[in-house]
Amino acid sequence: MRVAVLLGGMSREREVSLRTGQAVLSALLKLGYEGIAIDPGRGVAREILDASPDIVFIALHGKFGEDGTIQGLLEILDIPYTGSGVLASSAAMDKIFTKRIIRSAGLPTPDFAVVERGINYSMPEFKPPFVVKPSREGSSIGMTIVEDSSKTELAIKTALCHDSKILIEKFVSGSEVTVGIIGNHEPTALPVIQIAPKSGRYDYASKYTVGATEYIIPARLPKDVIEDCQALGLAIYRELGCSGMSRVDMIVGKDGIEILEVNTIPGMTETSLLPKAARAAGIEFHELVDKIIHLGLEESR
Repeated sequence: MRVAVLLGGMSREREVSLRTGQAVLSALLKLGYEGIAIDPGRGVAREILDASPDIVFIALHGKFGEDGTIQGLLEILDIPYTGSGVLASSAAMDKIFTKRIIRSAGLPTPDFAVVERGINYSMPEFKPPFVVKPSREGSSIGMTIVEDSSKTELAIKTALCHDSKILIEKFVSGSEVTVGIIGNHEPTALPVIQIAPKSGRYDYASKYTVGATEYIIPARLPKDVIEDCQALGLAIYRELGCSGMSRVDMIVGKDGIEILEVNTIPGMTETSLLPKAARAAGIEFHELVDKIIHLGLEESR
């Protein structure tokens, strides 16, 4: 099988994407597939057609990869691809839109307010601490945790450098967890991972600095809480119409579990969270890559 791996790309998460793509290419070699690396620019359609792949493995994070745009292009080219389709990818990439879907489905998520560039806004009713972040960025890019109201304007300006829509979300203290989901029409929830950053804040540095965060699997939480996390992960996965794989981030606070966001193309290095969860379920990294490829082919059919 010939697999074109899209890696790198044009988003601010380019470096993370390069690491994901290289890990996937190594797994393809182990599987005996022919892996073709494509670092997409404006001429990506021609590059993909010239490669004549059986399927495209999307290893792009952020804009132009995780937001439905490359998925739409591949639909037009009639080439199978991994992960969620156009609608689910676009919806999950937009944190504000995701939260509205979560709310409309009756699922729990922290209170929030929205700021849009050029439109007057009023401060949310809830008081600090709260989180200010771009609606359509990942990896905590442009995110600020505001603990003093006087810092709000600066936090909003920082986020507006990355997006025209800003999410202000009530900060909920508790245990941050993530639930990996694999599958199409009958998805499966993987073991829950508990995230324990040594700084107390799971920001960009905590995510990508070696040793800055402890990942506890299985999570040190009661069995019924773990099962509830998995059930909520599956619920929003289905509600958004995701396929292939995703990772749902949540917080387990004193008042219950709250869904934070959904990542339709989570990191895929051997030390990333989705592969960690898969390994805990007995699925090795190259087997996970193989499964994601076959799920993409199945969804295409």
